[in-house]
Amino acid sequence: MEGFFIPLSLIQTKKLTQQSILVIAITLMQTASIAQTNNIGTQSVLSNQPKKSKWHLPFVISTETALFAGSLTGLNYLWYEGYPRTAFHVFNDNNQWMGMDKLGHCYSGYAISTLNYDIWRWAGLKHKPAVWVSSGLSLGFLTAIEVLDGFSEQWGFSWGDMIANTGGVTLFTWQQLLWHEQRFQMKYSFWPTEYPKHRPDLLGKNIIEQILKDYNGQTYWLSTNIWSFLPNREQRKFPRWLNISLGYSANGMLGGTENPQPFTHIQRYHQFYLSVDVDFTKIKSNKKLIKTLLKVFNMIKFPAPTFEFNTSSTEPVKFHWLKF
Repeated sequence: MEGFFIPLSLIQTKKLTQQSILVIAITLMQTASIAQTNNIGTQSVLSNQPKKSKWHLPFVISTETALFAGSLTGLNYLWYEGYPRTAFHVFNDNNQWMGMDKLGHCYSGYAISTLNYDIWRWAGLKHKPAVWVSSGLSLGFLTAIEVLDGFSEQWGFSWGDMIANTGGVTLFTWQQLLWHEQRFQMKYSFWPTEYPKHRPDLLGKNIIEQILKDYNGQTYWLSTNIWSFLPNREQRKFPRWLNISLGYSANGMLGGTENPQPFTHIQRYHQFYLSVDVDFTKIKSNKKLIKTLLKVFNMIKFPAPTFEFNTSSTEPVKFHWLKF
């Protein structure tokens, strides 16, 4: 029963990693299926008037049902099998990782909802039904993961995670209903740090694991499209693709709530960023596959000059010529 002796910081990192892996799998599989159908001459998922076909809707329903059910079933038997089961319980992890894990949950809810909406539009649903179906399925999927956590003795149902999941889905939903577009977009970026070499089991042994586990290298952004808010925007020559982006990260973390020995001397601090960004969905293309790929690329913050404001005791203001 060695699971009882896993440090709390490691448990929480593994918990978010499982959700990150599932989110990546869902977005890649969904994008690949749409790209394939685009290549055989169907209408782009980004079209406001998707081409209706009798097989689109059954295909999407069966594919997403199999994907969601298969993912949850596999997670239940493969991930939780090695840990003791218990009665459903709640666990408070809101003080973990200086808020970075909660932003990760928020980003997951937003990303899944955004990509899901395009797929259901391609399936033939009208605007509002597609919004509610994609949002409901995304929140339902993430909630199911939290429920599974609630029956595991090593984890627990987290209301903080649920609020973050709901926040990400809601950010997509209200914008799509109000504006029929995403003027505020959640994005992600990563750059390797020096910390995983000190605790590779916790923060990742290689670059793939570090992208998921090392919060020190992750940054979450709220990117705002300027052109979308201009009056009479269709007549403006202002670049449609230009965004202003606010970012948050944290540094110096070698544990969930505090740094263990012998790393207690490393300062933990918050980082806030102001940068420019690119809205890839505003780049015009007649190629259907290109449109789909631009939609996926838009989940990642474009590297650009950036101002950093942090709470460190050494250099509270920095300028990066290129921030990833």
